[in-house]
Amino acid sequence: MNKGCKYGTHRVIEPQGVLTQAAQKIDNNMEIYSNEILVDVQSLNIDSASFTQIEEEANGDVEKIKSKIIEIVGERGKMQNPVTGSGGMFIGTVAKVGDDLKDRDLKAGDKIASLVSLSLTPLKIEEIISVHKDIDRVDIKGQAILFESGIYAKLPNDMSENLALAALDVAGAPAQTAKLVKPGQSVLVLGAAGKSGMLCCYEAMKRVGPTGRVIAMVRKEAQAENLLKWGLCHKVILTDATKPIDVLNKTLEANNGKEVDISISCVNIPSTEMSCILPVRDEGIVYFFSMATSFTKAALGAEGVGKDVTMIVGNGYTKDHAEITLSELRESATLREIFEKMYV
Repeated sequence: MNKGCKYGTHRVIEPQGVLTQAAQKIDNNMEIYSNEILVDVQSLNIDSASFTQIEEEANGDVEKIKSKIIEIVGERGKMQNPVTGSGGMFIGTVAKVGDDLKDRDLKAGDKIASLVSLSLTPLKIEEIISVHKDIDRVDIKGQAILFESGIYAKLPNDMSENLALAALDVAGAPAQTAKLVKPGQSVLVLGAAGKSGMLCCYEAMKRVGPTGRVIAMVRKEAQAENLLKWGLCHKVILTDATKPIDVLNKTLEANNGKEVDISISCVNIPSTEMSCILPVRDEGIVYFFSMATSFTKAALGAEGVGKDVTMIVGNGYTKDHAEITLSELRESATLREIFEKMYV
């Protein structure tokens, strides 16, 4: 059993010299190297921006969605949307652990969720069993490989697999929110009605304390009513995230005429960068969790309006992010009930 690069570069077919996320094509042969883990995959949670793009291209046709996913994996050896560049994550059962990783607390038969993107993960799909359009999930028969550097989480015993998958899919967002938000701050969450948005709202509410303010931006009245009813924010603004001046004006109105300290982008559509930047005060923070973000538009747009803000790339990983996110579902009966109703 040969040993590969811990970062998976031995799997890169083209272009040579890059890591698997940047590669156009990788080797998805399921014969593992000594420092790899083979997993029988049960479900893929496709990144929201990616799934939205595929669904729109397929005009909502499930068979066309299946065909597109099969086509992408067939061409690239991984599930990386060629338009958005993003992937998602999977849950499955460990089939084999390479000899060099035997010292890990992991064995064949363990149920795990990948915490690295499908955009860099060797994947082979035998069959797409079902497509759940409302939650961006695809049930499959197939296999995937985790590299030595790949992070994962064992599925917890105190919640269903699908519930854990729904939360772990966006674990980076609330964990980063926990690091960024301080007591007394004002926070704007764009796309607050989705999975990552609700988790970020919940975490922000915890962190700002009684003197802070969390403002949720959504597009529908029913979403606004629910977020307020569930106690996930202090204020809600109804608008379109592609309309930055409207977002700015409504944010100022909701925040006593002041710009916010932090904005968090959880939207799944492009061209929303300036809606995240304009409402933030100078020396504030803009956290782009959305994979639909154009960082060229963000950088040049901030320059163009003279905004001195710190802009953070939506890193899907931060220390203890899986445990932080699962803990939210454990400590909030309301949040857990919402996720079980909407995503399981």
